[in-house]
Amino acid sequence: MNSEEEFYDAETGLESDDSCEVSFKDACVYESKQTVNGKVPSENGVWERRTTLPAPMFSRNDFSVWGFLKKCIGMELSKITMPIVFNEPLSFLQRITEYMEHTYLIHKACTLSDSIERMQLVAAFAISAVASQWDRTGKPFNPLLGETFELTRDEEGYRMISEQVSHHPPISAFYSESLNQDFSFHGSIYPKLKFWGKSVEAEPKGTMTLELSKHREAYTWTNPMCCVHNVILGKLWIEQYGTVEIVNHSTGDKCVLNFKPCGMFGKELHRVEGHIQDKSKKKHQVIYGKWTECVYSIEPKVYEANKKAEKKSGGDSKKHKQEQSTGGDDADEMPDVQETVTMIPGSTLLWRVAPRPPNSTQMYNFTNFAMTLNELEPGMIGVIAPTDCRLRPDIRAMENGDIDTASREKERLEEKQRAARREHLFCFCLTNKNESFS
Repeated sequence: MNSEEEFYDAETGLESDDSCEVSFKDACVYESKQTVNGKVPSENGVWERRTTLPAPMFSRNDFSVWGFLKKCIGMELSKITMPIVFNEPLSFLQRITEYMEHTYLIHKACTLSDSIERMQLVAAFAISAVASQWDRTGKPFNPLLGETFELTRDEEGYRMISEQVSHHPPISAFYSESLNQDFSFHGSIYPKLKFWGKSVEAEPKGTMTLELSKHREAYTWTNPMCCVHNVILGKLWIEQYGTVEIVNHSTGDKCVLNFKPCGMFGKELHRVEGHIQDKSKKKHQVIYGKWTECVYSIEPKVYEANKKAEKKSGGDSKKHKQEQSTGGDDADEMPDVQETVTMIPGSTLLWRVAPRPPNSTQMYNFTNFAMTLNELEPGMIGVIAPTDCRLRPDIRAMENGDIDTASREKERLEEKQRAARREHLFCFCLTNKNESFS
């Protein structure tokens, strides 16, 4: 594959003119009359956000995944043109916005006077930010260079803007703030995806920063690794793993969270466990739970006593079937794990995931929040930037269930990007050549 055949979704130039800014003004925007649950909102002028997509998810059963992926083993997937069958109808910029689904945790942290209590809620927010990835096996569309997404939620008290700021490597930056200036949350993400034969691993490089203005505090952390299993054979399933360190740079407090890998018998699947310590390294609270379900906080002594009692009562549950030695092409079976976190007496609930809509499995496993992100609300057209993801014709067509149009539009945008890249490279080389002779 030579450099001209290589395609990076994140690249300048949907426009063929001299402007280097992406724009979707040539896009065919489908039905401007938006609906909620298939109906136009009531005539009293009250707009309700939708709770479903215009069309259900299409079947992926007829597509040969192995035929495409066998040539990608060990490669970074951001450098490969991906068939639309892998996608979900959201841009990666919209996917980043899902970090804000549980913003109430930050609002609550702003009201607390104790730094350890604030850290508990910041930790819960960091964990909640990855909860929407549970069972989300579709890949978001890679943004084009200069693509943007803006979201304001008055009822939740924040606004957010994100932009694709680099083509190679593809980097997405975002900035969010509360409407009453209590906090700001910002960062940049460079997602590296690799295919390892039976699984796809995502490393979300980049630092998240949360600033609480009233307390003059700044917290930073990075997100855990994510792995999608059985991309070729068997049922797709997701795990998050790795250590996440949240640092309060004002007080020296630190929260160390361990997102546990599945393990041999699946006992640890989805589990997260950690502790909060002050600058003298004294442990104040233990955090435990599942990133798919809920998170609790408890005093370290109580937690350790409970663990000792559990060990004494014996762990006979290790009589799991170790069945089939996994052959080369066998699926990585998703463990049968109980999805309920057992609350230790004396624990405080910090966060619980919101239930997904009943039609979620037919809608790319979207949460209620994700369902609304690509919605064009009344009065948006002409007000939002022409670079906004909501105006992308390929994403809009896929959301509407028109896969053929979505695929054609994706190819059209890719070709315009290739042409723009060649033109920019030619102009750059020509400029350098002229300068060398002057």
